[in-house]
Amino acid sequence: MAFTLSLGAEAPDFSLLATDGKTYSLEDFMDKEYLVIFFTCNHCPYVLGSDEITRQTAEKYRERGVGFVAVNSNSVNAYQEDDYPHMVERMEKNRFPWVYLRDKKQEVARAYGALRTPHFFVFDQDRTLVYTGRGVDNPRDPSRMTVNDLDNALSELVAGRSISVPLTNPIGCNVKWEGKDLHWMPPEACDLVFD
Repeated sequence: MAFTLSLGAEAPDFSLLATDGKTYSLEDFMDKEYLVIFFTCNHCPYVLGSDEITRQTAEKYRERGVGFVAVNSNSVNAYQEDDYPHMVERMEKNRFPWVYLRDKKQEVARAYGALRTPHFFVFDQDRTLVYTGRGVDNPRDPSRMTVNDLDNALSELVAGRSISVPLTNPIGCNVKWEGKDLHWMPPEACDLVFD
């Protein structure tokens, strides 16, 4: 069985604490026609480099029924700055247009099969996975970006078209798993697309 959620799969539910002090599950986003769930963190240079692109994409599609939910699953034993207080501080400073959730037990990262930060999962009205992978092709240095795969996928989705490129490899730091080496990946994890 593949580690990462397969296209056509239903969004796994969750119950996670957000930086606003509330606990959220999938049901809390039923008012959104479409949902982007992405795995991120506080320190990764690929996240930091592409945050503003992700913000622009979230704001662009907010009025078209697309909700964004960020999940930080990184072990704080790997990077202390990925802890909950730093998440709260980061949201207060940056005012990102998404809910930022803490997956302390890493169960949601495993349920979705998050590989890297950032790693995006786009769900349609039925909460069926229609796109997964990277946001952009150069998240660390957006000045060298040539394609915004997330924007392309959302553009097709809200227009009622099928996603022309539904699968890409996420680009970023690997998720920091509790009790593991910084570069460890679950043995069943693999690239989503083979060149």
